Amino acid sequence: MNEVGEVVLGIDLGTTATKVVAVNAAYRPVSTVERPAPLRTGRDGEAVHDPATVLAGVADAVRESVEQCVRRGLTVRGLSFSAALHTLLALDSSGEPLTPALSWADTRAADTARRLRAERGAAFHRATGTPVHPMSPMAKLAFFAEHEPELFARTAVWCGMKDYVLSRFTGRLVTDLSCASATGLLDIHTADWHRPALDAAGVVGDRLPELVPPTAVFPLLAGPAAEFGLSAGLPVVAGAGDGPLANLAVGATAPATAALSLGTSGALRVVRDRPGVDDKCRVFCYHLADGLWVLGGAVSNAGVVAQWAAESFGGVDVADLLKEAAEVEPGSEGLIALPHLLGERAPWWDPDVRGALVGLRRGHGRAHMTRAMIEGVGQQLALVRDSVVAAGTPIALVRATGGALRSSLWAEIVAAALDMPLEITDDTAGSGFGAALLGWRALGAVPHLSALPAEVWARPHHTVLPDPVAARRMAQSRPGLERCYEVLRDLSA
Repeated sequence: MNEVGEVVLGIDLGTTATKVVAVNAAYRPVSTVERPAPLRTGRDGEAVHDPATVLAGVADAVRESVEQCVRRGLTVRGLSFSAALHTLLALDSSGEPLTPALSWADTRAADTARRLRAERGAAFHRATGTPVHPMSPMAKLAFFAEHEPELFARTAVWCGMKDYVLSRFTGRLVTDLSCASATGLLDIHTADWHRPALDAAGVVGDRLPELVPPTAVFPLLAGPAAEFGLSAGLPVVAGAGDGPLANLAVGATAPATAALSLGTSGALRVVRDRPGVDDKCRVFCYHLADGLWVLGGAVSNAGVVAQWAAESFGGVDVADLLKEAAEVEPGSEGLIALPHLLGERAPWWDPDVRGALVGLRRGHGRAHMTRAMIEGVGQQLALVRDSVVAAGTPIALVRATGGALRSSLWAEIVAAALDMPLEITDDTAGSGFGAALLGWRALGAVPHLSALPAEVWARPHHTVLPDPVAARRMAQSRPGLERCYEVLRDLSA
């Protein structure tokens, strides 16, 4: 069936895959193409992508997406980017990579981050909106300066993975303010590089890409245009980070509306019109576009806790174990879990903290332990919510997406922990859809992201209401859980 009209391709460079989402002028996704982006991990905390492999995957996905659009009679109006935050790679004076692209999950800078956090962690966090954590490019740069000085000296410029791909499409090496705001190097209050953070990282501004707005537009080079079957000079939009664009993708840009994603890990974010973090520096603050900022936090442990439990209890099926856990009363008969199997990000930003089960009795079995771990994840998300509210940003509505929420137990526990309804929404297009919406905005379809019509976003397919008894129990136990974390942190140290 032929269609008439134009599309913008949203290109999302994720941690495990690249997705290209074609979105038409009615703001509806019409196709999605995906290519793997293999993540190489090592024992020392290495977690990297090969830039050439990622670039080839992007090119292949764009080419196929264009072919699909042509077959349907659709014209590509422009390209727009989304990317995983906190990536870093070194380029030589010719623009060729000297290193793989470090992902947010690369933890080799853990000792460096620990030192920087002890020295000036709160000051850096308040100025840049980015926690001082191994994921931060600031910490990664300081690590390279200390441990690989020869490489550091040979590097002409440090950039993110999206910056590198964009340079191959347009011939311009730039970084958008959204991704830059998650480097730990940008002053979110001035929208310029933060000199103390640059000093800590050992770099100067001319060794970083030019800063541009997420809506900046550049012409597509003739070479890639011919490769993709597109016209030279086609508009290419710089784009933004995947977390901020995920809020845009589900319609969580209105005041007091949070986006919750729950997969192997999780995140809760809300959009507001000013930068800044809470007094205790528990949340991040990253730029979206058009003067909008995303406040929130990511938790490292979500669906992974149920997977771990299923493996630990003899390889039982996850779905069967969740059914067992659903038979346990809320509160897990007094069993409390700190589910920090992978350390923790928000609100602690502590890669060293360990997990724990507190209050274990002989009568507790695998179902109790599993439910307690899931309740622990819900509590972490509630602590993130509390930190967002403490930063002066109320939350009245949560739009939730993610594979974990296909389980009614997960949805019910998270709703109880937050003590508010969860609007469960399909998010098959994800941040690529958000990138395409940003692309339409940059190309002049609307004057501001807030002017996108409400019909853009899919209606929730169902709403999960919090159980009042479970919500009360979780709220009562949350202060004790925070004290347990403090004790556990001291023991881990």
